Amino acid sequence: MFVPMWIAIIASVLVVVQGKVWETIPPYVKQCHEGDPELIKCFIGSLQHLQPYLATGIKEIELPPVEPFRMDELSLSLTSGPNGYRVTLADIDVYGASNFTVTKMKLSENGKPFEARIKMPELRMTSKYRSSGVLLIIPASGNGTFHGKFQDVTAIVKGIVSVSQKEGQNYMHVDTLQVDIDIKHVRMAVKDIYRNNRIIGEAMNLFLRENGQEVVKAMLPQLKRKLSNLFQSIANQLLSNLPVDVFYVPKKQ
Repeated sequence: MFVPMWIAIIASVLVVVQGKVWETIPPYVKQCHEGDPELIKCFIGSLQHLQPYLATGIKEIELPPVEPFRMDELSLSLTSGPNGYRVTLADIDVYGASNFTVTKMKLSENGKPFEARIKMPELRMTSKYRSSGVLLIIPASGNGTFHGKFQDVTAIVKGIVSVSQKEGQNYMHVDTLQVDIDIKHVRMAVKDIYRNNRIIGEAMNLFLRENGQEVVKAMLPQLKRKLSNLFQSIANQLLSNLPVDVFYVPKKQ
């Protein structure tokens, strides 16, 4: 039986540090044991227990903070045609990802993917933006700051893991990972428009108010791909140093 990707992050709190195993379990660890009839409940409890540590990061195991979650760039094409309106978001900070509730978890068995359903009440995004093209018949090229509030967010994480042996111990590897996101409520706005161009600012904010879900739809393919790649990379960086037995305690023989 394999455990899901987020359990890899739980595993990280039991890592070998500079070649030495933790002699005592740190306060941010909640172990789970083979044979526990409430194993899924234990894994979910471990994730919830880890929330405050994910927010601030854990330096000794090189786990970066989730607040804010940082991304480099998203490029959006919001209208079509030769003068279609295009926006690029850069230096993106996302807040609220550590405030989550795991509502469902399914372990990976017999080669089938693991799955976890995670709910977040609110994500807030701030970034720089630059735009080009025509919006609402107005030439609207410019730049400024972008602010978004996304409420009632559901993320479904699925993936395939494998196990290999190294120096006589079993290690997990996340072979594939996919993140799907559903957002129920959206509010977005731009500020600090270049040269304080009121007309461009009003046109953009009107467009964002009336077409919020369409803008999110344009974001999602890139956003899901970036999240999937990042989570997979972090998980595998951690798991390459973690024997499975360290975080998923086997039965005593």
